[in-house]
Amino acid sequence: MERINRLSRKTIGLTAAAFAVSVAIHVSGVLSAFELKAYDMLSRNLNPVATSDKVVLVEVDQQSLDSLSREGITWPWPRQVYAPLIEYLSEADAVFVDIIFSEASSYGQEDDAVFAQAVKKAANVYLALFLTKQRKSLSAADKALLDRVAVKEKAPAVSRFVSAVVPIDALKDAAQGGGNVTIPPDEDGVYRRVPLAFGFNSVAMPHFIVNYLMRSGMVTVRKGAFYAKDVRIPLADRKMLVRYYRGDTPFTTFSAAGIIRAYLDSSAGKTPAVRKDFFKGKKVFIGLTAAGLYDLKPTAVSSISTGVLVHAMTLENILNGDFIRPVPSPYLFFLIFLICVSVCYAVAKHHSIYRNLSYFVLSFLLLLGIEALFFIKGFYMNTTSPLAALTMSFIIVTAYSYATEGKERVFIRKTFSRYMDKQIVDYVLKNPSLIKPGGQKKRVSVFFTDIAGFTSISERLPVEETARILHTILNEFTEVIISNSGVIDKYIGDCIMAFWGAPLETDRDEINACRAALSCMEALVRINAKFRADGLSEIAMRIGIHSGDAIAGNLGSDRLFDYTVIGDTVNLASRLESVNKVFRTRIIISEFTLERTGDLFTVRELGLIEVKGKSIPVRIFELIGESSAVDTAGREKLRLYSEGLRLYRAGKWDEAAGQFRDLLGEYPSDGPSEFYLQRCEHLKADPDLTGNWDVVKMSTK
Repeated sequence: MERINRLSRKTIGLTAAAFAVSVAIHVSGVLSAFELKAYDMLSRNLNPVATSDKVVLVEVDQQSLDSLSREGITWPWPRQVYAPLIEYLSEADAVFVDIIFSEASSYGQEDDAVFAQAVKKAANVYLALFLTKQRKSLSAADKALLDRVAVKEKAPAVSRFVSAVVPIDALKDAAQGGGNVTIPPDEDGVYRRVPLAFGFNSVAMPHFIVNYLMRSGMVTVRKGAFYAKDVRIPLADRKMLVRYYRGDTPFTTFSAAGIIRAYLDSSAGKTPAVRKDFFKGKKVFIGLTAAGLYDLKPTAVSSISTGVLVHAMTLENILNGDFIRPVPSPYLFFLIFLICVSVCYAVAKHHSIYRNLSYFVLSFLLLLGIEALFFIKGFYMNTTSPLAALTMSFIIVTAYSYATEGKERVFIRKTFSRYMDKQIVDYVLKNPSLIKPGGQKKRVSVFFTDIAGFTSISERLPVEETARILHTILNEFTEVIISNSGVIDKYIGDCIMAFWGAPLETDRDEINACRAALSCMEALVRINAKFRADGLSEIAMRIGIHSGDAIAGNLGSDRLFDYTVIGDTVNLASRLESVNKVFRTRIIISEFTLERTGDLFTVRELGLIEVKGKSIPVRIFELIGESSAVDTAGREKLRLYSEGLRLYRAGKWDEAAGQFRDLLGEYPSDGPSEFYLQRCEHLKADPDLTGNWDVVKMSTK
């Protein structure tokens, strides 16, 4: 209890220190730049690879500039060049023109009029406007356009703008609507987040695509939040995190010159490269992508991208409801707290540097896995702060442990690991008082196993072969015992002594001891198969288990001692191993071991025995196997045996002998039946036998 309280106090103190440092690091923002890169890494590796079937890009690219240049049309193009583009896209749900026509055409008013007429006729065009913080006068027509596209409800808006650059008057009335294309990048210049509304004087001005979405009823504003149908659009600092598709072709893309060519071919009765009805029901963006037109914007998945792609991907996310939802800060702080607690507790409890480093690495990978899983499912949680909390917690608790207890523990582990099982060493590290000579009374389950006829085996075989057989068996059985929470006490020639219940006592000690015995016999089958393959004789093993009180502790002198158990319980367990010779069984357990195993195992009673040197008999049982593993035939054999034993105890020697004789007829190698058949014959032959005949007295050890 004292050790637990000491560990608890240490964990609480270290957790408080680690949590305070971790929160300070998060709040200070020193990891902001790393967090942005972490988001990019998640986006580049975990965002879906897909191509939209709803959104199409028409690019004013270098190919378009070169193509029209060969026709004598130089940049900037006459406005009437856009007219066939707009007309050919008239069947689309919406056409977003990401080009600001804020100045009259240098080719005259007629040029603007041709373009405006095409826009009005299509009745699906949304034009870009540019909000600014520089004050400039606005005409009545400018104000009317801004009022027409403004969000009338209270919406979450960023940055207060005071003026705007708007399309020319000829286009104001022709367009269905429009919106702001001013997107502020993150602090490193990368476009990861897009505001859906912008503060403009006393109203909110929508993002380029939001005016269309609100007009069509796909997006609404309720209680100060944007909703895509009935789903609230998640925002972080009033901006929407954009989930960019990976891959080279997130959208079907056409060159503006290619669409103009398709228009001309269709008008001339030729088959166009792309049919007009291909755009029916789609949302089309017309934007500048040529390198010299200055609309290049890096994104989370690409260092070279375009502004029109940012708008298109924002629309795609909203149409599909494919949002990245930022995890609220309280959940993040709770995760940081859990990390600090678990790391401080684990490292303070376990002092192996390799174990703690493994724990750190696995925790690091687990955190990354959790972050990745969240991101795949559409949730974004701060990545660097939890990892920083993990690192800082590990550093703080490791430094503390090394400064206070590390050196002493390293010495103890190095010294005692040479002759103690690791389980005992760990317990000694937690309870240094055990190092002093002495012991205490504890209930233990003692296990002895021995090789049958090992002396004759060693006489027949060369020393090297004998050593190999012994090593194979001891090594295999040792692993089985330790894997079942047992403690190897010592090796005595071909014998293994092990125990359960000290230094760690549990309510499953007897169960674990029995399972270890059964597993040893299973391992022996594999060992014998290997021996047969090598031309060696098969080996038989005997196991005895008894549970009771014993003295457990460091026993010996001040100079040399071992952690072991001693007492009558140990002696009886050793005798039970030998009793297997009498009954020709493999595993014998005492009634005191059986009483704490419930109905997990199938056994058969062998009777009361009185070992040499003891006057108090003990009831013993043969351990057959796990109850669930015994088949019908095995249960019938045990039933017949139990009936014979009942007749024997009733003093019906003839009937009991007949029962055992019949059983041996079907199972000729059944040792217990043969033992009691002989005993019945002996009792029949000597009717004057006196004493307690129901107790089997062992004359040898």
